[in-house]
Amino acid sequence: MMAMSEELVVESNVAAPPLSCPKCKGMLPTGLGEITCQLCDAHVKVEHPLTRRKWKEEKLSCPSCSKVLVAGVDTRPAQLKCGNCDCFFTLAPQTPRVEIACPGCHRNLRMKRRPGERAIECPACDTEFVVRF
Repeated sequence: MMAMSEELVVESNVAAPPLSCPKCKGMLPTGLGEITCQLCDAHVKVEHPLTRRKWKEEKLSCPSCSKVLVAGVDTRPAQLKCGNCDCFFTLAPQTPRVEIACPGCHRNLRMKRRPGERAIECPACDTEFVVRF
């Protein structure tokens, strides 16, 4: 039996579109609604009806009983309850990932996309380089 403090989380299969800040042109955090740019603190209202519709119609498996459910809500994160087993869980926003080619050995490195600059060291050849999103 699962401990009461253990929170079940399922990552959404539908990502919000990647957007740039209109003020600094840097990458905005992923999501919809009122978003604050992490690079320049600009406040941006982001709406995307197609993503909201896809979120509402998204099909996913219950993490407890594996029954296929329809999310039925157009926000992420969302608290859901399985109608089959009464399990509560969180439907988390998708974490966008990108592949970056190492300039030293050209190996593709997979990482989470997030605003700003990141100093990277290739695990294969130890080349250090900076990536900006």
